This record gives sequence, C-alpha cells and structure tokens, in this order.
Amino acid sequence: MLTRRQLITSLALTPVLASPALAAKPEVYAENGIAIDGTDAVAYFTQGEPVTGSAAHSIMWKGAEWRFSSAENLALFEANPDAYAPQYGGYCAWAVSEGSIASTVPEAWAIENGKLYLNFSRRIQRRWNRDIPGNIARGDANWPDVLS
Repeated sequence: MLTRRQLITSLALTPVLASPALAAKPEVYAENGIAIDGTDAVAYFTQGEPVTGSAAHSIMWKGAEWRFSSAENLALFEANPDAYAPQYGGYCAWAVSEGSIASTVPEAWAIENGKLYLNFSRRIQRRWNRDIPGNIARGDANWPDVLS
C-alpha cells in the first residue's frame, strides 16, 4: 500500500492519460458518497474553519451527499451551491493545477477571491501557496478534463 507521500509524488510525476479504457472520475470528490469528508462547506465562509457536518442537515448535489452543521448553512448552500462548493469538485487544487486529481483533507483549505480551494495535505497546500494565481489559472485550464 502506498503512503500519502508516495501517492502524491506519483500523481505529480505521472501524466494523466486520456483513454477510453479508463472510466471518468466523479465530478465531486466523495468518500463513500459523502462530499469533502462530511465537512460543512458553508462553515469555511461563515466560521472561518472546517466544521463537521451532520447527516441530519444534508442534501444530494452533483451525485454526492453534502453535510452541514446547521439548517441555516444547509439553506445557504441550497440557495447557491456554486458560491460555497469547493473548486474542482473538492479535489486537491494543487493536483488539478498539475493535471491530476487527488483526495483532500478538511484542514488544508483557503478562500481566494471568494472561492474555496482544498488540498491533499497542509504540506501540499504550502506548495500550492507558492503561486496561488498561477495554480488557479492552471487548475482552471485543466478542469474538468482531468476527470477523464
């Protein structure tokens, strides 16, 4: 089994090959069908930190279950999910900027120009932080093609 370090290194060094034999990845990163590890996407904006969501306050959106810490946050998301959902479907922003995808952790996050970006780890986030505008431009250019 690969360690996280081995996985991200291999993702960064291995080109993404588009092949009909490879199935497209889901539009939203969701472990066991739950988006962004069950973290309340709205709380990043309203509380300035990751907050665990609850199944009692959840919604299905883009094929994944999104959880929220309160009915108010659920209502905010329902009214405008694109305003709160992380960029690149919640996949690692740095990996997408490199032409790949990787999982994320709730603690490695940033809001840039009103958009939420998540990363694989805090270490990878430091790498992403070295050139945020450039990484966003490359990520935007690669998204959503990295899913195929």
